Amino acid sequence: MAPPVTGLPDGQLGLDLLDPDFGATALHRVTPARLDAWDACPRRYRMLHVDRPAPARGGAFAHTTLGAVVHLALRSLAALPAHRRTPAQAAALVRRHWNGEGFRDDAQAAHYRDRAADWLAAAAEGPVGRAEPVAVERRVSARAGALLVEGRIDRLDEGTDGGLRVVDFKTGRRVPRDADARDSRQLALYAVAAGEVFRRRCRQVELHHVPTGTVAVWEHDQGSLAAHVSAAEATATRTAEAVDALTAGAAPDEVFPPRTGEQCRTCPVRRHCADGRAAVPEPRPWDLLVP
Repeated sequence: MAPPVTGLPDGQLGLDLLDPDFGATALHRVTPARLDAWDACPRRYRMLHVDRPAPARGGAFAHTTLGAVVHLALRSLAALPAHRRTPAQAAALVRRHWNGEGFRDDAQAAHYRDRAADWLAAAAEGPVGRAEPVAVERRVSARAGALLVEGRIDRLDEGTDGGLRVVDFKTGRRVPRDADARDSRQLALYAVAAGEVFRRRCRQVELHHVPTGTVAVWEHDQGSLAAHVSAAEATATRTAEAVDALTAGAAPDEVFPPRTGEQCRTCPVRRHCADGRAAVPEPRPWDLLVP
């Protein structure tokens, strides 16, 4: 492993370089979430993935709590034998994993707990309940161009093309469309990584909106996957250059400038950013729940 950047503690960076002898060039080690943090706001990236100690994050939002519970319940459902993946069992898993953080009060939490139980019951009667997954909550680490892509895939299924299909579950207010599956860097990078890890074709990706049962689908070709990898490489290079400049003495806001907008509403380090607080009002913890 390459030594840490001079002047920064070991393990500090959210993007590191592997030994240059690993392949033809050094590999940028990235996760889709870290790349997204840079695109949302370079200052956010610095606070979350460069500064040590990292600043304290804000409190829980109900919509993220709800999403975490649904993901846990879906993982538990997939682990059951097929004959036990019943609607009643799926609903019970929501109640088992329930967490009320961020909700307005017990009544609101109970309302969404029951709604989520209904969502899981419906999912159990569809492909998610009937099909046998190839992998669930699978951590991957694989080369993609000049990147070492790491992360955790919600679910991998058998594709209709004889390969693998990457599935990502969503519980937010916005119902995804096929174009969202096509444009998702996370799904594309996970498809490339899964193909490497499993040594199988992986070009199909899906976004499953659990509240509505909507499934947004896309099938990549080699060119579209390569375009996603190339764009991710460019972002990774920019983050590495910013870290190098910071280490050389550049002002933090010069190389990690704030980028304000709607993304500031739920930024986990909003409390430490006056620009973000001034840009948009902070929502109440329950304001972004699916209606």
